[in-house]
Amino acid sequence: MLYKSNQDLPAEIRTRFSEDCQDIYRAAFNSAIHWYGEPIRSHQVALSAVRMQSAMHKTPVL
Repeated sequence: MLYKSNQDLPAEIRTRFSEDCQDIYRAAFNSAIHWYGEPIRSHQVALSAVRMQSAMHKTPVL
């Protein structure tokens, strides 16, 4: 299952993260789902990508 837009993301992700973080999550999830084929693992990868990006830019995730 690929996410074509941020509106397609789960409500938990849309309410928890800023629009920029949602973009990162969506891109990372879509890439990981192709690589692993497992939604749970892809979700973990996407969350990690958001954390890493926000740490690099020293911005809050919300």
